Amino acid sequence: MHPLHALLLIALLAVSCLAAPTFAQAQLTQVPGPNSPTTKEQVPLYVPQDGKVIGRVSIPDERLAVLIQPEGREWREWRSHTLRLAIGGLAIGMTAVLAGFFLYRGTIRIHGGKAGRLVLRFNGLDRFAHWTTAVSFLAMALTGAILTFGRTLLIPLIGHQAFTPLAEFSKSIHNFVSVPFVVGLLMIVALWMRDNIPEKSDWQWIKTGGGLFSKAGGHHPEAGRFNAGQKGVFWGIVLGGTGMIVTGYLLMVPFTVSGIGGMQIMHVAHGLLAAVLIAVVIGHIYIGTIGMEGAFDAMGSGNVDEAWAIEHHRRWYEEQLRKGYVEGRQPAE
Repeated sequence: MHPLHALLLIALLAVSCLAAPTFAQAQLTQVPGPNSPTTKEQVPLYVPQDGKVIGRVSIPDERLAVLIQPEGREWREWRSHTLRLAIGGLAIGMTAVLAGFFLYRGTIRIHGGKAGRLVLRFNGLDRFAHWTTAVSFLAMALTGAILTFGRTLLIPLIGHQAFTPLAEFSKSIHNFVSVPFVVGLLMIVALWMRDNIPEKSDWQWIKTGGGLFSKAGGHHPEAGRFNAGQKGVFWGIVLGGTGMIVTGYLLMVPFTVSGIGGMQIMHVAHGLLAAVLIAVVIGHIYIGTIGMEGAFDAMGSGNVDEAWAIEHHRRWYEEQLRKGYVEGRQPAE
């Protein structure tokens, strides 16, 4: 026999040996007829069902037998494109709006300057609740952004080997800081919900935009401890945060209350709520820092200038004056 022929024969035998298990497995996937005896070998490994491919598993959880789900492609497309556009678009859009407002209005100054007397606005417990919620939310937003945008933005910069541990670390931090976020959210609800109940005077604040668009300054509708804008932020964070907590923890324990379709819906809801809250928090940070003079003092030291309190929260200031919480002033009768 020619050596070349012998080599081809050996190759054909090797291919036949490799193909035999595959051919045998294909024979097992034939669906038995209605009169055929049902044996273990005749049970198909997978069969199409309602647009899905359902496999055969020996573990108790039959939901894990779903091998292919067409809706999963839609979800992957949403996560890879739509979610990124939603988060990036809202965050960049809010930043652009605030930049335009800053160019128009600048920092909102205290009309007439500071009085030099301090009013207690938030005590230590109030500030602890605020910063616990704020820091944990920012940590979740940052780690969530790494997980969402990392493949597109970070892998080209740092490579796969560096991104893999970063993504794993981000996931762990994201899940861990959800606990202090829940604690902080419960605290601000208990401490501030009473002062954030909507009232008739809020409508006047809304109609005038809180006096924020007046370049002359000094005119702000009378408000209690929180004005209508702050109440909107409060309820947005409380309701949106609650939705994120529920969907987030259900995603951490997959298939506990729903199948894969429900998990995908929860992921969509979680991502959209995160996108909206990130935009809201960007606006909140702006007003609390460069947007308004004296606003950061409320959560920094807990005290605000008397002139700031009168200008932005006159009704609340009068209550504090009656209680004797204004530095250097006697309680009003």
